Amino acid sequence: MSPKPLQKTDAIIVVGAGIFGLSTALHLGLRGYKNVTVFDRQPYDETKYEYTAGADSASSDNYKIIRSAYGAQTEYQGLSAEAIQHWNAWNEEIRSGKCVPPGMTRSDRVFINNGHLSLTDKDELPEFEKATIQNMEAAGQPDSQLVTTEPRQVEIAGHKGLGFAIDPFQRKAKGKPNLGVLDTTGGVAVAHKACRFALHKAKSLGVKFVLDPPSGEVESFCYDVAGKVNGVQLKDGKKHHASKIVVACGGWTPSLLPELDGICETTAGSVILMKIPPDTPLYDRLAPEKFPSWAWNMRDGKLGGLYGFPRDENGYLKIGYRGTKYTNPKLQQDGKERSVPVTRYTANEKVTQVPQQAMKVFKSFISEYFSELAEHGIDIELTRLCWYTDSFDNHYVVDDLPGQDSLMVATGGSGHAFKYLPNVGKWVVDIMEGDGLDRDLVKHWRWRTLQSGEKPFNVLQEGSRGPRALRNVEMSTDKDLKLSTRSRL
Repeated sequence: MSPKPLQKTDAIIVVGAGIFGLSTALHLGLRGYKNVTVFDRQPYDETKYEYTAGADSASSDNYKIIRSAYGAQTEYQGLSAEAIQHWNAWNEEIRSGKCVPPGMTRSDRVFINNGHLSLTDKDELPEFEKATIQNMEAAGQPDSQLVTTEPRQVEIAGHKGLGFAIDPFQRKAKGKPNLGVLDTTGGVAVAHKACRFALHKAKSLGVKFVLDPPSGEVESFCYDVAGKVNGVQLKDGKKHHASKIVVACGGWTPSLLPELDGICETTAGSVILMKIPPDTPLYDRLAPEKFPSWAWNMRDGKLGGLYGFPRDENGYLKIGYRGTKYTNPKLQQDGKERSVPVTRYTANEKVTQVPQQAMKVFKSFISEYFSELAEHGIDIELTRLCWYTDSFDNHYVVDDLPGQDSLMVATGGSGHAFKYLPNVGKWVVDIMEGDGLDRDLVKHWRWRTLQSGEKPFNVLQEGSRGPRALRNVEMSTDKDLKLSTRSRL
């Protein structure tokens, strides 16, 4: 028997106010659902999704990458094209004054089209980049992916106002190679402002938000006499019932839903931030209007996997590392280990430094590509672990829990979901309503297991003895934050 279709007045609960939860709630509101409540333990109304103001989640950030480049995965390429249309529409809503969250102004942007540069230190372009060029041309976007060493394409970048993004590290002037591909459709999402915009827009449509510990923290699910999930119990002891519950709480999802074992695991990326003083030439050079988002040797394992951004409005320059994805396995109530985030909101456990392996790659890259930082006496000011949920195949998981049509999962962002904040919720609601289930992406996002002989994109659940578990990893220290010789005098 097919489940009863949702009515617009049915109670719907969304667990988590990160990008999956925000986007789902927003599109439920846009679709006319009248009784939607989002629960999250973090007081985002106070922190406004800013990590430096106390927020601590994958969505709490200054910048995230926007790109269309997806190699042979044209389904995500298409999703990116749809997302960029939405990003531009959001910018216009802010500019026109149609939707301006409290504390923001009409001059704010949530998307900056300053390009995304993918660099390699190899002698030729990786197959991923070659496939991207071919598939973007096939999609009717020729000359959107520009090779940095091709004079004609460098000229095109200049005509598009993105000449600065071809060689942002000034490699040519230093007599060093600069091979890569500039995705001219991409750039950066101003993450914290984008989340604030989505939150404000959802609220304006009647979506309710409970953003507070303990009244926003889901501890467990409620069940009816037949064993069907029909609500959630919060840490404050209160129970809330609903016809549909969407679990979209990022790195906390696998420990809340043990059924995800083998499909998803919580892993940490490593992040460093440097503060660029306004009185240095670097401040102007690294402005978002003059410097792109970038990636370097992104698919080269532990010695690569770097990405970065221009400086933000507060002067912070962020570089991230996903060459090794770290885990934090902890014994759960059912006797099994699952990786869980370590954040400001984790009791009795604080990790403020990144692993030594990440730090070595950071400093090696900075020495080769960004020596100006040390020359200007700039050191690493802040480090953090950013917790994502990886799936074994790098696809998202958006589907009902098997045997529980009242409980849906929206997770498995695998480090590449933020760019879809404006539109992934539309797809989630489509799936909820049973619409468009034959689309390729929807098929990829269904509940699944790793098949015998299938090679996973991400190796999961190596456990507390695994080489990526934080307990087995040498961590960096305060001494490792020094980049400049000036700071050592």
